[in-house]
Amino acid sequence: MLEFAVPGGHPVLAPMSLRIAQGDRICLLGPSGIGKTTLLNRLAGLEPGQPRPALRIGYLFQEHRLLPWRTLHDNLRLVGVRSDQVSSLLSQVGLDGYGAHFPDQLSLGMARRAALARCLAVRPELLLLDEPFASLDPHRATELQALIRKLLDRTPHMAMICVTHELRDAAALANRVWYLAGRPAHLRHDGNLGDTPAAVADLARQLETLGQESSAQVRAQQPRTLGPEAADGQR
Repeated sequence: MLEFAVPGGHPVLAPMSLRIAQGDRICLLGPSGIGKTTLLNRLAGLEPGQPRPALRIGYLFQEHRLLPWRTLHDNLRLVGVRSDQVSSLLSQVGLDGYGAHFPDQLSLGMARRAALARCLAVRPELLLLDEPFASLDPHRATELQALIRKLLDRTPHMAMICVTHELRDAAALANRVWYLAGRPAHLRHDGNLGDTPAAVADLARQLETLGQESSAQVRAQQPRTLGPEAADGQR
């Protein structure tokens, strides 16, 4: 479906080659600030001077990015949805009857669902989700997670990459896990995710070990600074 490469010299990401197949459900994990959103942006073709991938992409950003002065109906019309299709699209994400509402009249979870409806409007072949459960309370996060899983089941050929900090999200949504770590960020793990609690627990241990090893390598690469006493001794 998509073969993707990061060339050498990228300021955040190490060189890497990735292959995404139809139906892949990938969760991308790694420490905060490591480059997960940067990788997602590059996959979407959003970095300066980068060509757009030759497939339809829906991107749910961390912020919903709905126009606040437009109703949900009008926000969807702006991406090409016909008026007679808006209600059906909002119904798919649990927002039936909310077409006349403005984004500021919605909770964060509802606004994210509206933004998800906008993603689905393009009938994406690849759905990118950047921390869709961040800042949601556990109940709302579980609701959105169930909705995403239902949408994925309806469109088995669509691939998904979801940035998250929680392996439990991967256990609920993914059949494959990527793990980024290091400076610059390397893809330290790319493997299928088993569907048993024991397999998830084993993967959690592997990722924790990878994270510790990467942190130690980063610390070892940092220049050592001399304390005042040591510096005086070298004068």
